[in-house]
Amino acid sequence: MDYSLLGGEHLARGRKLFQTGLVLLGAALLYLGFTANTSTPVHLFQGLLIFVLSVLPSLLWAKTGGSRFPVFETIMLLCANAYALPLLNAQEQLAGYSEDIITRSGWAVMLYVITANLAYHLTRGFPGRSHFWTESLIGPKVERSMIYGMAVSTVYVAVSVFTTWIPNELNSPLRAVFFGVGILCTFICAQRWGRGDMTAEEKTLFVCAMVPQLIFTSISLVLIGALSQIGIALLGYLSGGKRIPWLVIGGVFLVVAVLHTGKSRMREKYWETGLPQPTITQLPAYYAEWFGYGMRPSEENKTASRKLLERTSLMHILCLIAAYTPDRQDYLYGATYTHVLPQLIPRFFWPDKPRSHIATYELSIYYGLQREEDTESTTIAFGLLAEAFANFGYFGGIFLGLFWGVTLKKLQIWTTFSPMFSFAGLMMVLLTAWAFSAELTMAAWVSSFEQAVLVVLGIPWVIKSLFGD
Repeated sequence: MDYSLLGGEHLARGRKLFQTGLVLLGAALLYLGFTANTSTPVHLFQGLLIFVLSVLPSLLWAKTGGSRFPVFETIMLLCANAYALPLLNAQEQLAGYSEDIITRSGWAVMLYVITANLAYHLTRGFPGRSHFWTESLIGPKVERSMIYGMAVSTVYVAVSVFTTWIPNELNSPLRAVFFGVGILCTFICAQRWGRGDMTAEEKTLFVCAMVPQLIFTSISLVLIGALSQIGIALLGYLSGGKRIPWLVIGGVFLVVAVLHTGKSRMREKYWETGLPQPTITQLPAYYAEWFGYGMRPSEENKTASRKLLERTSLMHILCLIAAYTPDRQDYLYGATYTHVLPQLIPRFFWPDKPRSHIATYELSIYYGLQREEDTESTTIAFGLLAEAFANFGYFGGIFLGLFWGVTLKKLQIWTTFSPMFSFAGLMMVLLTAWAFSAELTMAAWVSSFEQAVLVVLGIPWVIKSLFGD
């Protein structure tokens, strides 16, 4: 039996969003088909099909009034940028690899997205009925209080960035707590905004809390934290109201694209020369300088939009692994996956537990990208699909697609009637956030997700234990 997890008033908005998405998909395919920079029709076919299969789950989610937690849809959608677009620009982004290697990598991605879509479509189940799925940990008033959680989270970010008030021994646990709180509050507030449940004052407070967080977390010249928070907010808004905030998306894209373009020049100046990060009073001049570099035309810089898209490409690393495996390096046959279960053991009980990125480091060393000492300071983004291919070749992509398709469809069905503040609802909020972590290996993904689960599920449990409903 299929369940429309939102239904009702969301269906009309969803169908309109679906129709808009179909038009945009058709326009995108025409544009990509005519502008593709490929050396063979096979790469064009692979790229366009991967693009369609990456977008398709999101379109069906909109049409059918799907889950409040579009985890599978987000994971698939990211494949469009990580794999399809680089494949359609193979002669430029993948110029260092032969046609055969690019083709093999393209088939690997195709098998992955086809298997995932089929597994998701064919999986059936029934909504969960136990307390885990249906019992809210705290009362409905707390959802409206999440807006104040955003403000508290912003204060913590400001204190951690601009002061030394927090003792070193508390840095790690507090960072985990407020990271979990920030994700939870951002998603729930944005979803309330999408549903039309926020007052004008609440919207103002949300914006006034979120914008400083984005500014403070970006002064390190690493944008991934801010991009993740923006993605969570947009996803929450879409899942709540089935409307696309076009002006917001357009404005955010332009700002981020300019910052990304100027990031290299800023890093040269501040990182390589050891200049200190700005104080809070120096932020206007700091960002003015950053925007200046981003807007300045440069012969070596590509367009801002292309640089931003290349930032999240994982196709090049998949091609590298396909070029080595199995001709020069044998498959790993699950070696990196042996680190997944040990990561579930809290470090409190195992002080010498391997680092969460241990699988990433093993891949880097195995394929000659790093020496062991290099892994102390640098981490290379491989992604789940490249890891799967390194272990089992084409079968790795098939297994990964089955895993995501079946597991996430089951979870979405089981949480049909789950309140947002049930254990299951909070877990799905986190899964939605972690869907953006496409660059991690499975061990690192599981490790970081487990830490967030313990924090985010633990806080409501403590609140209920102390204060009741």
